[in-house]
Amino acid sequence: MSYLYETHLHTSFASACARSKGSDYIRLYRDLGYTGIIVTDHFYNGHTSVSRSLPWKEWVKQFCRGYEEARNEGERQGFDVFFGWEETFDGCDDYLVYGLDKTWLLEHPEAQSWTRGEQYHAVKAAGGCVVQAHPFRQHSHIRRVVLSTGCVDAVEAGNATNMDQSYDALAHRYAQKLGLPVTAGSDMHDTHQVRDFAVFGTYTQKKLATIKDFVDTVRSGSISGIHVDEGRCRYRGSEQVALPVEIRDEHDSIITTRWKDFW
Repeated sequence: MSYLYETHLHTSFASACARSKGSDYIRLYRDLGYTGIIVTDHFYNGHTSVSRSLPWKEWVKQFCRGYEEARNEGERQGFDVFFGWEETFDGCDDYLVYGLDKTWLLEHPEAQSWTRGEQYHAVKAAGGCVVQAHPFRQHSHIRRVVLSTGCVDAVEAGNATNMDQSYDALAHRYAQKLGLPVTAGSDMHDTHQVRDFAVFGTYTQKKLATIKDFVDTVRSGSISGIHVDEGRCRYRGSEQVALPVEIRDEHDSIITTRWKDFW
């Protein structure tokens, strides 16, 4: 038996681009057979709707409202809701962070100014994990593709909002070359995405009791599969990257600008 989780979801409380409250998702996902969701609102340097003029502790409290509202509704409906976030660097590359909580955030204001490397090492030291989200996305607002080879524990190889499925195929191939596990998520912003069945997810062999269980699953490489459209992640060799590319190491230093160096 396997258990299906949404690993990439935004709420209107904390993500400026989201249209739905966390509570609005619960019944929809439950009815589709999902075991739970992980709320990953846009963090401090991303498309957050929480004012950066707030003192850090107040910012964190406001940021966590979307998750907390979803969790409370999940408890009422007997549906699991876990906490994470999505951080953005230079407006280009995004990372899903799992395993840390509100209490930890309140005590670590330095999270506002982390580099990719500082983020990874701090999260790992605290018992969490980092997954690079949609690494090959090439939307109009993105200036370059950044592949953070040494600062992630896994790669999101299935993202339901990628406009071109080649982005997912490239991400899957990239993860294989690095020997990293893959996840999938919907990048959910609106309940209409659920109604239209544009939903992806990640399977685990065991039911998650806490977000730490998901971290352990990722870091041990024991994800049992991903729920995506058939053929979505199949690499065919004709996929292209039109944007400039930076491939970075564990120190967040650029090691090459040739993405096919990893092919």
